[in-house]
Amino acid sequence: MLYHLFEYLQVTYDFPGASLFQYISFRAAMATIISLLVSLVFGERIIRMIKKKQIGEEVRKLGLEGEETKKGTPTMGGIIILAAILIPTILFAKLDNIYVQIMILSTLWLGIIGFIDDYIKVFKKDKKGLAGKFKILGQFGIGIIVGFLMVFHPDIVVKEEVSLTSINEVVDLNNIAHKSSKTTTPFLKNNEFDYHSLTSWMGDKAKDYAWILFVLIIIVIITAVSNGANMTDGLDGLATGVSAIIGITLSIFAYVSGNIIAADYLNIMYIPNIGELVIYMSAFVGACIGFMWYNSYPAQVFMGDTGSLALGGIIAVVAILIRKELLIPLLCGVFLVENLSVIIQVGYFKYTKKKFGQGKRVFKMAPLHHHYQKKGIHESKIVTRFWIIGIILAVLTIVTLKLR
Repeated sequence: MLYHLFEYLQVTYDFPGASLFQYISFRAAMATIISLLVSLVFGERIIRMIKKKQIGEEVRKLGLEGEETKKGTPTMGGIIILAAILIPTILFAKLDNIYVQIMILSTLWLGIIGFIDDYIKVFKKDKKGLAGKFKILGQFGIGIIVGFLMVFHPDIVVKEEVSLTSINEVVDLNNIAHKSSKTTTPFLKNNEFDYHSLTSWMGDKAKDYAWILFVLIIIVIITAVSNGANMTDGLDGLATGVSAIIGITLSIFAYVSGNIIAADYLNIMYIPNIGELVIYMSAFVGACIGFMWYNSYPAQVFMGDTGSLALGGIIAVVAILIRKELLIPLLCGVFLVENLSVIIQVGYFKYTKKKFGQGKRVFKMAPLHHHYQKKGIHESKIVTRFWIIGIILAVLTIVTLKLR
């Protein structure tokens, strides 16, 4: 909104300082600041409103240390995160940019799914919340939308290789960019993978339908990461801290992928206009950090599914848009391990119960962070250690830009 206003003032009246809004770095910094302010200033008011409406957490008795102290803590605080993401994005991003439009839609879509789930839990007193099939259906829906836009929208194009002879060279983006089914692959020599290769063995005609497989993969990725973030949201500050670390990493990827000079230097895929996602992700990081002001131990508010489902989905969609979705298992390793711990726990319990008549467990409790709680480790220490692991994974992910 402000970008378009100051662009008009710059062109029409040569307004002093209006040219600052042309720089992604300036707008990203402003988005971060405003996001933090929204979280800190309006967050407290939203928490008071939630308390007034008696929207408190119903704690299950799992035998975990400190669980009784969490009883009655306001939930649905994800509204704070969503507001802190959307307001700066609308103010500072180019609203005619297709990538920004996709992220605004994804944020609202996933936020609404989480909000409905929390509403059923809190107001309808149904601890199960929104039925799993409807959650999956919602994630399926946004996956289809993102997938179709990636395949068919004319503004979503890439250039696999960019060669500049001079830093001042003028490049015609219309000539070098084109539709592509390629994505970035870590650790391989050419650093790229073409989804068309998955159907090439079926014949030349099958390549025309590779986009269907691509859309299905996008649906799986969004669903998996969204649910992974939801699983991780079990300790004060855990999901928000890990998400902030991932958000910073994705911001770096978005910047270098959208900067033709950086893309040429790193020899990576150049994606025109993707740089606007830096503004969105700056707001995302600011929202996560700002929310931790109230969500760090001991938490004054929980994000609920309103926040956790949206955080994971946002991370997945951004990774897909910048063609880094195959890096998710490394970058989102904490989410992956949390998901796997539940799958392993449930699967092994069912297997042993069927075979021996009595179910056995691999972990003391799943997800994994509860396993460590059961071992007597304080939750703040668990959270800090998971953050450290998240930072290590983020650094390793960034290293893949040159490691091939």
